[in-house]
Amino acid sequence: MEWHGSDAQSLAIIDREIGDHIFSPAEYEIVRRVIYATADFEYKSLIRFSEQALQAGAAALAARSTIVVDVPMVQVGISPHIQNTFANPVYCSMDALTRPQKEKTRAAWGIETLAKRYPEGIFILGEAQTSLTTLVELIEAEEIRPALVIGTPAGFVGVDAAKARLNDSMIQNIRVDGRKGSAVVAVAILNGLVDLAWQAYGQEGRGMI
Repeated sequence: MEWHGSDAQSLAIIDREIGDHIFSPAEYEIVRRVIYATADFEYKSLIRFSEQALQAGAAALAARSTIVVDVPMVQVGISPHIQNTFANPVYCSMDALTRPQKEKTRAAWGIETLAKRYPEGIFILGEAQTSLTTLVELIEAEEIRPALVIGTPAGFVGVDAAKARLNDSMIQNIRVDGRKGSAVVAVAILNGLVDLAWQAYGQEGRGMI
């Protein structure tokens, strides 16, 4: 991501207002990206990282693992950055060819189809709560084992439980606790992770996350 003068000023304001925190440098980079994208400082206390989430995600990006997203907004938001770096294939659940099914939403059915096709991929579920629930069910049934799951859908009914089940699944994940979340948050997380991974694994990168 290219930063301009106004971006630097905004990030300086975020750093000042956040103050002390317990995040690692890499985790903090993700958090400040989300706050920059949303202007919502509450995400400082809502974003959660599993223990090896950033390392696992960066390694999967570098390995050109397939990325599966739930809605077109996430796909559009991440694709330019992906194509300029690791060039991972990106598929959206809404574009998956599936047979009609009354019991599931289009996004959930698409996620199930793509998850079975790419069981060790990176999954970014930013908006559709039903797709997160479907993915967690597949993980619990040991049908898939994603490299990383980013789960940030907002919701009032069952979203907390789905996010808690994701955490309990032992799959590496980055999630937003509580009712808040959006596709914008998911895009900010993934694009921040891409930048970190490119520093670690890209042609000019020397460090490690």
